[in-house]
Amino acid sequence: HRHRRPPNGELSPTERTLNRALAQARAPVERGVARLKSWRIFRRSRCSPNRMTDIAAAVLTLERQH
Repeated sequence: HRHRRPPNGELSPTERTLNRALAQARAPVERGVARLKSWRIFRRSRCSPNRMTDIAAAVLTLERQH
């Protein structure tokens, strides 16, 4: 979880570094989820959720290689 600045205080250099590392790790995942939400197939799908999971994993793998 992310470190928050205490009231009337500052984060330590270690906490700032940890927050930066967490943000860098989350960014690709958040971009991938945003991309999936924009795809019509995921908004109007009529197949099982398990199959959609496999499709989403395949799409994200292809997106990462792009």
